[in-house]
Amino acid sequence: MASTAAPFPAEGSGRLERTAKRALVRVRTVFGAPSLNASLLLGTTLFLVAFGLVMVLSSSSVESYTASASFFSAFVRQAAFAAVGLALMLIASRIPAGFWPRIAWIAVGGGVALQALVFVPGLGVAIGGNRNWISVGGFSLQPSEFLKLALIVWMGMVLTRKQKVIGSFWQAWIPVAPVAGLAIGLVLLGHDFGTVSIMALVVFGALWFAGVRWWHLALPVGVLAMLAVPVILSSASRVRRITAFVEGCTDADYYSGCWQQLHGTWALSAGGLFGVGVGNSRAKWNWLPAADNDYIFAIIGEELGLLGAIVVLALFALLAWTMLRIVQQAERQMTRVVAGAAMVWVIGQALVNIAVVLGLLPVLGVPLPLISSGGSQLIATLVVIGVVLSLERVDNPAARGELRGRGVPEAPSAAAKA
Repeated sequence: MASTAAPFPAEGSGRLERTAKRALVRVRTVFGAPSLNASLLLGTTLFLVAFGLVMVLSSSSVESYTASASFFSAFVRQAAFAAVGLALMLIASRIPAGFWPRIAWIAVGGGVALQALVFVPGLGVAIGGNRNWISVGGFSLQPSEFLKLALIVWMGMVLTRKQKVIGSFWQAWIPVAPVAGLAIGLVLLGHDFGTVSIMALVVFGALWFAGVRWWHLALPVGVLAMLAVPVILSSASRVRRITAFVEGCTDADYYSGCWQQLHGTWALSAGGLFGVGVGNSRAKWNWLPAADNDYIFAIIGEELGLLGAIVVLALFALLAWTMLRIVQQAERQMTRVVAGAAMVWVIGQALVNIAVVLGLLPVLGVPLPLISSGGSQLIATLVVIGVVLSLERVDNPAARGELRGRGVPEAPSAAAKA
């Protein structure tokens, strides 16, 4: 006798599938990621933050124990910063896109004022010769990180308003040049040349993605390159690092300009293909300064080997590709400028940090975004990604129609609520 399959399993399977799809939609809606681009951006960011916490725990454990008799003190602090940063990122991603242009002038004015506080006696703090921190009640803050965030939002607003006249040299640079010059100049007064370099990249990146002609960028680049020469020569430490980079390290430079560079290279070479294992680094035993910060990529290479380092590079490449997709598919100038400038910030700084560790650039002192320890840089980076998610979520029609095109019912209104 031929048997006929009961309809109940099929119906149950279909019901289960529909429930799973609705649950997926709700989760993606809560996190402000209804599109493929936003999902990739959010997922890659979360993975990098989680990976960074693991590596901060590993690379800082020895110095944490030396300082506080606890292997976990630096990790707990970084985990707290990550929790705050992720919460702010998710909040920023849910804010309506029209909010950001409205607060642009307030943000950049507040950022400049905050940066000026580093020069207030008793409030500003110099670390490693750079006066770029504020210390209040045992908590320190690096205002330049939040100034970068404010500058990106402000340039997005200004360059959107000037979209129709962006082909004019003066229209492109006014008021960007004076405001950005003031912001960068304040950081430069604190002798933080590494942050100044990243901020300059961000400004030029925003102008490029806004559609400014390349020859309108070439002249300012040349002028800044000439001005950078006396700035570099004004610091004996910078001259020593650049000399060691250009001429190579000698025995006389071992304890001055080459210690960090050489021990970073040795840590990378010790990792081989597969690494020595998480937690087994030798360089972190007070051989490598800033092992959990500027040189954390050396610890990654030592503990996870070449394969681990390649995975990190691949993650940043995925982040860059995703943000470029957002720029390419965006219909509004604000989204293009903010997403492009944010990409230049995160990816440009990552490339500079990795190039320094690999010995391809002289030591500049910039952290690896989303991975290195440091609360200010982590929180500011997460917030700017939240801003990009906010703009992408309501700007790109493909993002709003993607779920509908798959035949999946949209959750009560991820886009409409914005």
